Amino acid sequence: MNRRVAITGIGVVSAVGLNRQQFWQSLAEGKCGIGPIESISTEGLRFQHVAEVRGFDPLVALDPKEVDQLDRNAHFAIAAAREAVDDARLELTRELGERCAIATGCAVGGKASEDASYYELYAEKKTRFHPLTIPRVMANGAASAISSKFGITGPVWNVSTACSSANHALGQAFAMVRGGQVEVALAGGCEGLMAYGFLKAWDVMRVVAPDTCRPFSKDRKGMVLGEGAAILILEPLERAQARGARIYCEIAGFGLGSDAFHLTMPSPDGGARAMSMALRDAGLAPEQIGYINAHGTGTPANDSTETKAIRAVFGDHAERLPVSSTKSMHGHALGAAGALEAAATVLALHHGLLPPTANYTTPDPECDLDVVPNVSRAVRVEAALSNSFAFGGLNAVLAFKAPASL
Repeated sequence: MNRRVAITGIGVVSAVGLNRQQFWQSLAEGKCGIGPIESISTEGLRFQHVAEVRGFDPLVALDPKEVDQLDRNAHFAIAAAREAVDDARLELTRELGERCAIATGCAVGGKASEDASYYELYAEKKTRFHPLTIPRVMANGAASAISSKFGITGPVWNVSTACSSANHALGQAFAMVRGGQVEVALAGGCEGLMAYGFLKAWDVMRVVAPDTCRPFSKDRKGMVLGEGAAILILEPLERAQARGARIYCEIAGFGLGSDAFHLTMPSPDGGARAMSMALRDAGLAPEQIGYINAHGTGTPANDSTETKAIRAVFGDHAERLPVSSTKSMHGHALGAAGALEAAATVLALHHGLLPPTANYTTPDPECDLDVVPNVSRAVRVEAALSNSFAFGGLNAVLAFKAPASL
């Protein structure tokens, strides 16, 4: 069995919007969600800016008891899942729940809960803390919570592959729907990163920008951490058409692999292999790709390496190929990054509008691509890629086809 797979629902919680519509409007306008850290102390941190989710009320999707039981990252995930299910007009009956999968990408789990417990233990010398600390901290906590919330009893799992976690989760869910193992999948990623100890660990790596994220710009100074969640509804195209669902686009291919090179430094060969695999899996020629949502972290190493990888795969077509990084607006959400960027790519195809690379100031000869600087671009494209390249050399690329090609 090799079924075509449609995206019929999208839910988002992010630094640039607390739902799908706000998220897309911000991206279309090039609005940056990066700003001063508000929810925790910044004493001793060299960087003071993140893409923090502000104004989010978990009670929109959970009851007070559930809020207490779960970490911030799971709050985001359940809200995004609720929006996605409602957007798809999906009726999760008991029978469908048995044939439904949940796949999340969450790289680090409940860091806010973990940090709070360590503070109580070591700083306040408490001998007891929250009895649900372990479930809160588990990386699979959000996936399990979504399962319970919606009564989904099919395959449920979480992927933790650093910055490519969500793309791996989406790709695996896509394979299960395409292959007929499940009928529907809720797939994406989540991360809640506002924890002092975790931010301090990133601080000492010296890869975080002191102000903002400027992917592909010559004056870029590093990544900016973000957080949030995005969940997409995947189902067979025929099923979606039969029930009259709105079809955003088709998820058509998945490529993955490892650099086998370095724990933190990227290799252009690994990224190029993953993009080529995604194209082959989707049955697409390089010339059919009209947009790439880049991994585009804003670090000197990533952006130049990704440029080389894109040129290696696309050759002369790279001269005419728009490539943008939405991390310039919603930040680098680690395990959730691929989910936010998949949502951005799907919405770009749906609306015929390519989101820009915000905060771009100065061309870099080592990043000599069309990076859609600062202003969105109205273009209808046939197909697009969304790249995620993680620490440890773990690469995952998704290929999407526009609704017009269905």
